[in-house]
Amino acid sequence: MGGQGYMMGPGEPYRSGGQRIIMDEAITIVEDYISSSANSNLEVAEIMEFDYNFYVDFVEKGTGIHAFEALIDPYTGDLYPEPGPNMMWNTKYGMMSGMMWGSESPSGTMTINETQAVKYGQEFIDGYLPGGKVEDAERFYGYYTLHVEKDGEIYGMLSVNGYTGQVWYHSWHG
Repeated sequence: MGGQGYMMGPGEPYRSGGQRIIMDEAITIVEDYISSSANSNLEVAEIMEFDYNFYVDFVEKGTGIHAFEALIDPYTGDLYPEPGPNMMWNTKYGMMSGMMWGSESPSGTMTINETQAVKYGQEFIDGYLPGGKVEDAERFYGYYTLHVEKDGEIYGMLSVNGYTGQVWYHSWHG
């Protein structure tokens, strides 16, 4: 799509031969988002660089619970919600929560705990990525997200539904 060296992406055209942003620029994008957000209870838990994007984990200051996950396009600098569990399973900030319409939806107690989430995640990784290992589970509203490590380095991520134990691998990071 597009013409004259442009292709359409999540928020604006991709530039052919465009410069990839660096971590410092990603940090500035996130800081600008937080300072302009109406939610003063948010802070950044982590920013990670992957092949296809920068990953951002936002946490609530007041509760310590991870609020939501976002991605930054490494060429346009667009910040947008991470697909998958962040949008579909997040009971407070996701699409099914009511937040899109301006009101929060109450969250029930998750029936899967962090230990079980690690177990389910590791069972999945054993079949998907031999030699891979999941790290501790980070609690979000309705699910957990875990780093996947291979050969001593972070390889990717997955999430585990906090009610069903279903695993969703984050294939969009590269």
